[in-house]
Amino acid sequence: MANLTIRLSFMKVKRIVANIHTAELSKAKVFYQDILGLELLMDQGWIATYGNSSKMDVQLSVMQEGGSGTETPDLSVEVDNVDEALELMQAAQFHIEYGPVNEPWGVRRFYVRDPFGKLVNILMHL
Repeated sequence: MANLTIRLSFMKVKRIVANIHTAELSKAKVFYQDILGLELLMDQGWIATYGNSSKMDVQLSVMQEGGSGTETPDLSVEVDNVDEALELMQAAQFHIEYGPVNEPWGVRRFYVRDPFGKLVNILMHL
């Protein structure tokens, strides 16, 4: 494990976004945008991300699926080097459930389960 800790210092986490699965994306607008005042940062039809565009430190995604027909992940973690993150996850023997793949909306990503069974989408923007 010490080796992994040393190598982690090269890769940086840029942000973490909570993901909420729903079949009714429109209900998120009233709660997160109209009442809480978050901005609609992205809308792909199957996912809507709300947050604060000036600082990008507050984000939440509401989604019908994970994209490309995948399960909705519990969290999305953006890193600066997704291939290094993948290598580290594999070295630590975490099972990769999807990917790595370059998605049509401009991210490279993979899915992995954390030690608590949560599905985590590890990604970087291309």
